[in-house]
Amino acid sequence: MPRLRTIRRIYAVFFVSLFFVLIFLSSFKNLKGYDTDLFLELDPLTALTTLLSSGVLFKGLALSLLIIVPTLFFGRFFCSWICPLGIMNQGLSRFFTGLRLSQKQNINQYRTIYRLKYYILTIMVILSGFGILQTGLFDPIALITRSVVVSLFPALGQSHIPISDKAIFFQGGVFIALLFLAVMLANRFMTRYWCRVLCPLGALLGLMALRAPFRIRRDVEKCTDCGRCLRDCQGGCDPDGALRISECHVCMNCVEACPDGALHYGVSKPDSALQQPLDINRRRVLEISVSAGIFAPMAHSSITHVSHPDSRVIRPPGSLPEADFLGHCIKCAACMKVCPTNVLQPALFESGLEGLWTPILVNRVGYCEHHCVLCGQVCPTGAIRPITIDEKVGKPPKQAPIKLGTAFFDRGRCLPWAMDVPCIVCEEVCPTTPKAIWYHKVEKVGRDGRLIVLKQPVVEPSRCIGCGICENKCPVQDKAAIRVTSVGESRSKQNKMIL
Repeated sequence: MPRLRTIRRIYAVFFVSLFFVLIFLSSFKNLKGYDTDLFLELDPLTALTTLLSSGVLFKGLALSLLIIVPTLFFGRFFCSWICPLGIMNQGLSRFFTGLRLSQKQNINQYRTIYRLKYYILTIMVILSGFGILQTGLFDPIALITRSVVVSLFPALGQSHIPISDKAIFFQGGVFIALLFLAVMLANRFMTRYWCRVLCPLGALLGLMALRAPFRIRRDVEKCTDCGRCLRDCQGGCDPDGALRISECHVCMNCVEACPDGALHYGVSKPDSALQQPLDINRRRVLEISVSAGIFAPMAHSSITHVSHPDSRVIRPPGSLPEADFLGHCIKCAACMKVCPTNVLQPALFESGLEGLWTPILVNRVGYCEHHCVLCGQVCPTGAIRPITIDEKVGKPPKQAPIKLGTAFFDRGRCLPWAMDVPCIVCEEVCPTTPKAIWYHKVEKVGRDGRLIVLKQPVVEPSRCIGCGICENKCPVQDKAAIRVTSVGESRSKQNKMIL
């Protein structure tokens, strides 16, 4: 019979491989009905916090019940058996720590700093209750998805490893990469540092597992206090004493390591040792809850894009109104991975603190492909609702197209307007029918006395959909002569230029 540790490792390799395969399949070329956002949909923390922030449980997130229900009975198994970030942390921990046996026992003992993840979970839940969804900053599935999409894949592309048909670039990718590297390198100082100290999903699963009938049990009559069970303990849950079920990752390492058969996984027996309750400071939880409740309206007050929209905040087609969008988006970057033109970029502070790393269109990098609706298909929380191509491009005269914004000419930089140089690139690439960009034919006398015939382009705002291809293809390289802003977007009744 295979050892329990071997079985767990097989599952771990399978789920990590599946995670990367699904991320790879999230592309314009490969997306063919695969559930590429499976891991995000399985995430109970995403389901809980988006429900609190938006009042809606997106149907895909119902898959989180596949994790929640077994956790209630079998413990916090997700962290060691399924979670790709947790499995990678464990692998690096084994690589980094060349410790003696006594050192392994010491580093795997429970520490009070493990409480921190419960306080982080409290902050995330309280803020979500006020409509501020910041789960994506700390949620392990969103974190690893964002890091792989925004940092790892572009790095592989720069190394000439063929993972994409074109070069991929993301603004702020270096900072996101450094954060991910910090999470990985922290394992040099403590096994599974992220999982034990910071992970709010692990904290949530630990709370769910508190009453699990199936758990690691220690027979006090057989135990000789040798401490071998601590050597490879992944959770730091004190299996050699009064085990802390909320910290146990159900890795089964301790059961295999015990030379006396004093540990088993299952229901309680007459000689089973008592187990520790959840170790948190209730006063600290209250203080954190009150602080988060005070911070929430302050964070809301920093958002200026509702009453005074930022022209740079151009959201993907199908995005909810801004307040609802921020209440749904977990900053996972799944939409950025699937975008065929790389136009979707992680925002910095264009939409306030709440909007950090949410997707915006940066048209000098790419443009919104006219017949592409993939971003809505991979969004796990409904921040970008699924739309059809007909809904996006419209069916005149009854159905108007979705407008992302409006293009404006800078006549001081436009070649035909400012420099008498012929150019109609923007009109040629405009995808609407009829075209939103047309031109005046004018005749001018040049400096040398010759007659010049120019076509000076003009935007018809009622037909412009804000796709950004005109800005992207404008031959004026440093700062385009035509630029798209968010004004006129379909999702807002206030952000209008023409009432």
